[in-house]
Amino acid sequence: MGILPIDSGRYGSREIKKIFDEQKRLEYILEFEAAVALAQSDHGLIPKSASDEINFQAKSGKITLARVKELESTTDHDMASVVQALSEECSVKVQPWVHFGLTSNDIVDTTTSMQLRDSFEIIESKIRELVFILSNKAEAFKNLPAVGRTHGQHASLIPFGLKFAVWAAEMVKHLERIEEGKKRFLLCKTLGVVGTGSLMGDKAIEIQRQVSSILNLFPVDAATQVIPRERLAEVQFVLSLIGTSLDKIAIEIRNLQRTEIGEVAEEFKTGQMGSSAVPVKRNPIKSERVSSLAKLLRSLLNVAMDNISLWHERDLSNSANERFTIPMGVILLEEMLSTMIKVVGGLSVKTEKIRSNIDITKGQIFAEFVLESLVKKGVPRIEAYRDIQRVAFEAKDRDLHFIEAIKNDSVLSGYFTLDELKYLFNPENHFASGKKIIENVSLIVNNQIMSSKKSTQ
Repeated sequence: MGILPIDSGRYGSREIKKIFDEQKRLEYILEFEAAVALAQSDHGLIPKSASDEINFQAKSGKITLARVKELESTTDHDMASVVQALSEECSVKVQPWVHFGLTSNDIVDTTTSMQLRDSFEIIESKIRELVFILSNKAEAFKNLPAVGRTHGQHASLIPFGLKFAVWAAEMVKHLERIEEGKKRFLLCKTLGVVGTGSLMGDKAIEIQRQVSSILNLFPVDAATQVIPRERLAEVQFVLSLIGTSLDKIAIEIRNLQRTEIGEVAEEFKTGQMGSSAVPVKRNPIKSERVSSLAKLLRSLLNVAMDNISLWHERDLSNSANERFTIPMGVILLEEMLSTMIKVVGGLSVKTEKIRSNIDITKGQIFAEFVLESLVKKGVPRIEAYRDIQRVAFEAKDRDLHFIEAIKNDSVLSGYFTLDELKYLFNPENHFASGKKIIENVSLIVNNQIMSSKKSTQ
C-alpha cells in the first residue's frame, strides 16, 4: 500500500520511478560488481575464471530481491546481503573474489551515480521538450504587444512572446549546467574502506578508471569511504534551481490568469471541475502544483548541504536521509517538468485581453516614449520628466486619457504634432529589440536541439 503520493502513483512517471525501485537498484548493484570483477581480472588482481563466473552469475537472474531481503533480516545490512546473495551462486573457489577490495559505500555511491545517470537522460529529454514548446510560443507571439510589469505596475511595452523566450533561454542554460556538472557528480568509486584503494594496491586507480568507463561514469579524484557529499549537494542544487525556474513560470501564469488580468488560462478539459462550490471557476491548479512541489524540492537542498560535514572518513548521518532526498528530488522535478509541458503546451493566450490591458492606464504606459522624444528634442531630462509626471498625475485624477492631457497642456502640447503623438501612442512601434531577442533565442534553441540529436546518434 502506498503511503507517499510518489508511492501511490500521483507524482512521477513509471519510467523515472522504475530507476529507483528496489529491483532496479539490485540490478545496478550487480552490474557494478560485475564491472569491478572484470576490471580486476584485466589487471591481474583476480583470476579471469573468477571474473567470468561473477559476471555470469550477476547477470543470471538468480540473485533475487526476495533472497536479499531474507539475508538482510539477519545481517541488518543491505549491501552485505547483496554480496552474500551473489556469493551463494558462485563456486567455492570464486567466492573469495566477490566484492574483492571494495566497501559497501563503493556500491552505494556508484549505484546512486548510475541512477542519476539514467535519471538525467529523462530529465534532459523533458527539458528539451519544454524548451521547444516555449520557443514556439515565443515565435507565435513575438508580434503581439503586451504590458510589461515591474513591481506589479504597468511599466512599458514588450512583445508578449518575450516572456516565453526568457524562459526558453534559461531552460537551455539548465541543460548546459547538467552537462557541465556530470563530470562532477556522476562519479564511480572503487577505492575501498577509507579511499586508498585498499587491497587493490597500486592498481586501484586504473581499476577505478576502467570501471568508470564501463559504467559510463567519471572516476572520483579523491574520496574517503564515501564520495565527498559536495557532489550530491550540487545535484540537489541543480534540481532545485531547475525546479525554481519552473516555479517562476508557474507564478507568472498564475498571475496572468487572475480575473483582473485575464491574459492567459490553463487548458480546461471537458468535465473538469475548478471548484466544488463555485461552478464557474477555472483555477490554475497545475501551475499551483508546480509551485507547491518547488517548495518541497528546495527544502531537500538544505539536507544535502548538511550531509557534507561527516566525521573523519565517514559516518552514517547522511545515509538514511539520502534514501529519501535523491529519489524524491529527481522524481519531483520530473513531475514538475511533465506538468509544465502540459501547461505551456495547452496554454490559452487571450490576445484581445492582452491588447486591451495596454490601455488600462489610459495611455500612461507610453510615458517612457514621450520622455525619450522630449529629450531628443533638446528638453533637459529632469525638466521633461517633471512635466510628464505632472500631466500624467493630473490626467489620472481627472480620468483623462494621457494623449488628450498632453494635447491640452500648455507646455507639452507645444513640442508635438498630432502625427508625432499618434506614432508615440502606437504600441506596435515600441518593440525595440524585443523581436530580435526572440529570434536569437530561437536560434539558440535550434542549435541546442540539433546538438542533442547528434549526441544521441
